[in-house]
Amino acid sequence: MAFLHFNDSIEIIKNIEIKNYKKSKRYLIDCLGHILADDIIADHNSPEARTSAMDGYAVRHEDLKLKRLKISSINPAGSELRDSVKGGCAIKTFTGSLMPDGSDTLIPIENVTVNGDEIVINEVVPLGFSVREVGENYAKGEKLIINGTKIDFAHIGVMASLNIVSPLIYEKPIVSIISTGSELLELGEVQKNISQIRSSNNYILEAIIKKYGGEPLQLGCISDDKESILESVRDALSQSDIVVTTGGVSVGDFDFVKDVIVELGCEVLFKGVRVKPGQHIMVAKKDDKFIVALPGFAYSSTVTALLYLVPLIEKLQNRDNSSLKLVKATLREPFKKRQKKAEFTACRYSLEDGNYFVDFKGKKSGTSAILTNMLGNTALMVTSEEDKSKEVGDRVNILLLD
Repeated sequence: MAFLHFNDSIEIIKNIEIKNYKKSKRYLIDCLGHILADDIIADHNSPEARTSAMDGYAVRHEDLKLKRLKISSINPAGSELRDSVKGGCAIKTFTGSLMPDGSDTLIPIENVTVNGDEIVINEVVPLGFSVREVGENYAKGEKLIINGTKIDFAHIGVMASLNIVSPLIYEKPIVSIISTGSELLELGEVQKNISQIRSSNNYILEAIIKKYGGEPLQLGCISDDKESILESVRDALSQSDIVVTTGGVSVGDFDFVKDVIVELGCEVLFKGVRVKPGQHIMVAKKDDKFIVALPGFAYSSTVTALLYLVPLIEKLQNRDNSSLKLVKATLREPFKKRQKKAEFTACRYSLEDGNYFVDFKGKKSGTSAILTNMLGNTALMVTSEEDKSKEVGDRVNILLLD
């Protein structure tokens, strides 16, 4: 299978259709961070009647010129006041109280002086001051939150005001993580020789999955033998929506992941993309489940996870890729295009007066294993395989990771 143009691989991901989305209802506060699976439409006006926005006195605006008004009643919040405002009178009214019939303005307590059973008007206010009109917050039938919204604190508050106890949400996809390699050591495992390396891929993938809306299932490191990989991937596929592996997709004697995927009857969407880092990327599907086989080098697996795994996590929640933002930036130092591939190069970015600038200070040159290049104020500078080298002042695309 020939290596794909990067853009073609992204189009394949975009065009995947999910047949059956997993949805459930959850208690409201437990929906924070989940994706809404239904439109939220107001079933009433808010407020349902004119209410006061401050503590003060409900009056007829035309009476303010009298300078003195009689306090005829008190109107606590939550009460069903029967009294109405008559000419020359005021009703003491509190924040959130219904505005009494006959009133059209609320004069705040700071603007009056109480003298016995009267108020003296010290400073007038405009007609309708501090009166919340019917439907000011939202109107009955208004669509307030759309399907596909990531639920944040404001959405929780609005749904609470609508008495929505258990919204319908898309379930976060379960993503199983498997790192392959006989040389890998788990956290805390004692190193016996210098050929062994500490596994970091499975942990950074777990962090990426959590950050971008999935539920990680950590299955640890397995050795480079075909039967172990086959059994692990089969089991992972049975209990998750996405299986992500690192290592074992290149062309070495012990790279078995690509063979296992085929043996499991998965449809290979693509294998091999003209992209740097991570050209030995493989994505396959079985029904509405996916296997994403990433390269073993840490920087490669991180970048390709952002490019391919994150969009699949979002797709399973009926969202377009919206977690990563592509913006324009200005180069502050030259960039040498080394290969005819799409490249995602770690860069340092800053935002100054509304404009993004990038350079490569602190970023090391070398292999696709340099994970420390992701530290700091880092974005990924994107160049296509058709691009040439860049000069200071050139405008480039950068992918923001937040």
